[in-house]
Amino acid sequence: MSEETRSETYAELAAVGPYGVRPGHALITMVEPRPGHEYAYNRWYEDDHYYAGAMAMPWMYAGRRWVATRELQELRVPEKSAVARPVTAGCYLSTYWITEGRYDEHMKWTVGINKRLNQDGRVYHDRTHVFTSFQDHEATVYRDGAAGPRDFHALDHPYAGLILQVIDAEGPEGRAELLDRLRTRELPRRLAGSPAAMVTVFRPTPLPGDRMTYVKQVEGLDTRLTLLWFLEEDPRTCWTEHFAHLDSLASGAARVELVAPFVPTVPGTDRYVDELR
Repeated sequence: MSEETRSETYAELAAVGPYGVRPGHALITMVEPRPGHEYAYNRWYEDDHYYAGAMAMPWMYAGRRWVATRELQELRVPEKSAVARPVTAGCYLSTYWITEGRYDEHMKWTVGINKRLNQDGRVYHDRTHVFTSFQDHEATVYRDGAAGPRDFHALDHPYAGLILQVIDAEGPEGRAELLDRLRTRELPRRLAGSPAAMVTVFRPTPLPGDRMTYVKQVEGLDTRLTLLWFLEEDPRTCWTEHFAHLDSLASGAARVELVAPFVPTVPGTDRYVDELR
């Protein structure tokens, strides 16, 4: 068995390279099950893929699934989105943290395991990847400064909701300027007095050339920022007062392409599945 699994190399691998807890990278994937496949897709992801295709992998150390009921889907803006067509597409969102400095090692494993899962008939194909990308961490802005959970806790802390926001700048220089403005002015102002405890900001990285064919190559590599707002309240109860105008967060040479609220799934259950359509 040792020869088959190469178990003798595990101690060698663990002894070298970064092993901190900072979320240097993330996998953010928004998926739409095809009509009539909602329950089967959810059971496959809950019972198999979340673990075998994600959490069991090296250096992917935290994960959380989120869901957008029809009521939440209808809160999304803008109506014409470059990310989701139609803007209501993508009722499930999965978010994962990857140890800083371990992106390359993780990608080698994830490509290999997903090829194996596909060959073994353990990939559910009746779904559409609306927005799937690995991303590098750029910034985290906290509402309460040093108090409260840190960003590496975010996927384990029992947050009541999450908002996925995607902003496109016109070019690389515009993205750098946008990031600076968000980090120093806009996000601290929007977080103050709101139910959002933190916002994490990421930029996309290209998927490998040998990725699975059902996942399209990432768009906006030089222009896009992805924001995750972690909420202490259900977004349905505080949307109008605090988050309905997040589409105005960008200005000038940048455009908000998606603002999409979610609530956490209840692991191991089909809660919310009958509220997707």
